[in-house]
Amino acid sequence: MNTHNLKLGVNIDHVATLRQARGTVYPNPLAAARLCEAAGAHGITVHLREDRRHIQDRDVTALRKALKIRLNLEMAATPEIIAIALKVRPDEVCLVPEKRRELTTEGGLDVFGQWKTLKTAVARLADEGIAVSLFIDPDRRQLDAAAAVGAPVVELHTGTYCDAAGASIRRELKRLMDGARYAHALGLQVNAGHGINLDNIRGILCVPCLDTLNIGHSIVARAVLVGMRLAVREMLKAMAGYRG
Repeated sequence: MNTHNLKLGVNIDHVATLRQARGTVYPNPLAAARLCEAAGAHGITVHLREDRRHIQDRDVTALRKALKIRLNLEMAATPEIIAIALKVRPDEVCLVPEKRRELTTEGGLDVFGQWKTLKTAVARLADEGIAVSLFIDPDRRQLDAAAAVGAPVVELHTGTYCDAAGASIRRELKRLMDGARYAHALGLQVNAGHGINLDNIRGILCVPCLDTLNIGHSIVARAVLVGMRLAVREMLKAMAGYRG
């Protein structure tokens, strides 16, 4: 196979987590995003949660105005957040499930079970020229539903694989590989994300048909030790040579 230019989207939510912990004005997510951009990242991802636990509305607006690379807004398909997305107009929206008490996103969307709501949301966003991605598990029924609601992109939930141990590692990797091939056959762009770090990325690079990896927590955590530019460059180096 030919080498494929696998793209990196950096999720900077946890830069804002550090800021919100003390209610200060620093560290500034926009400053972090600019460092990611300078280091070669292809996009920036932020999750505007309903409880505003980290990223704030002003962050999304500032990023939209300043970034030259793509802005991907993770969000729940709620009227309030959809209205904000329609106003800010990010390059891409990734619809995700959201629970108030979760530490981070737990599992993929139930597209099959929420078909009507998601179809309406996808249509509203697409009408404004915003590409829509659905964050889902590598399950054929969910992938079929994603294609049926009109989303052009899926982001496969890699967290189950990244958290796996023992014999389940191979099983979860196979699920991702099969899901990516199936999604690609449906004509969907295939992204992936959640829980990816420098230790487990080798397995992720075995997954075919990938366009973009969205990685956040591990890059921000590494940046605490080595700086944001180097943390991004290390991940890009680890991704180099991916064969789609």
